[in-house]
Amino acid sequence: MSLRGIGTRLLIAFALVSLTWNPTRFNYYEWAFAQWSQFAPLVVFIGLVLLIAWIVFLRATARSLGVVGIILATALAGSVLWILFYYDFVDTASGDLLGWIVLALFAAILAAGMSWSHLRRGWAGQADVDDVDER
Repeated sequence: MSLRGIGTRLLIAFALVSLTWNPTRFNYYEWAFAQWSQFAPLVVFIGLVLLIAWIVFLRATARSLGVVGIILATALAGSVLWILFYYDFVDTASGDLLGWIVLALFAAILAAGMSWSHLRRGWAGQADVDDVDER
């Protein structure tokens, strides 16, 4: 696993979370809500594509990091927010900026989940085995 692979996973995770919702009006949630009365097939199709991507990312993250890892990653992300506010790097009144920061941190957790098994195998020489065939 290279930095390029981790960066690619991070960009894809960020695209997923920000396309689903972001502080602007250009996101699936706002678009689907505006189109809901027409029940357009494109809204359903894109919604299903996003749902499939979310399931892939969430399932991989849950299996790779586990409950403890997700708790630790969330705590780490929370501490990053705390540092940003405590040292006045971010104005607490800036809701849009806060939204983007939370999206980036959430994408980082998803990217960590998608990358963790590869990183652990490289660092520790241990592979994660989900389904063992005992023949």
